[in-house]
Amino acid sequence: MPIRLALPAAALLALAGCFGGGAPSQLLTLTPSQSRPAASPQSAGQGAAITVVDPTVPQALRTTRIPVYVSDTTIQYLEDAAWVENPGVLFGRLLGETIAVRTGRVVLDARQYSQDPGTRITGQLHRFGLDPARMEAVVVYDATMPRGAGIVTNRFEARVPVAEATPAAVAPALNQAANQAAEQVAAWVGGG
Repeated sequence: MPIRLALPAAALLALAGCFGGGAPSQLLTLTPSQSRPAASPQSAGQGAAITVVDPTVPQALRTTRIPVYVSDTTIQYLEDAAWVENPGVLFGRLLGETIAVRTGRVVLDARQYSQDPGTRITGQLHRFGLDPARMEAVVVYDATMPRGAGIVTNRFEARVPVAEATPAAVAPALNQAANQAAEQVAAWVGGG
């Protein structure tokens, strides 16, 4: 019996170490504004699927913390706020779900496909945090996809007002901005 208790205690101590001495009281995530219904199978012919690759992110977003863009050259992090995963992974998943709902096409995660990824959507998530000067949650994403014999790229930006610089205010605003940016990308993908 003491061995069983020692293992969970060790796991909790390891988790606490990840967050600088204390685990956060809650972790934040993104949720799509619309989701595909359950039990609605889809199929795609050769080359007809879309594969969404998790966006690359700058060093400031290679963390579960929420950046506060104090100036063009200074970034801080919002106190007591942590994502459940890296924001690039969260946004990639949200983007895939949004494209599937908005376009009706089969959308695959880059880790899912085995032979035929179809159209690959790649990109970079440049900003995903709080702009305190304008008190807005901001999401900036550059998307790239093949079109015809070449490739096309486009920048998408969404901003949502934030009442105060707290996790309770910033997280829902970032979720809304992420959904707006994902809907812009889905409209662009669907139009091509």
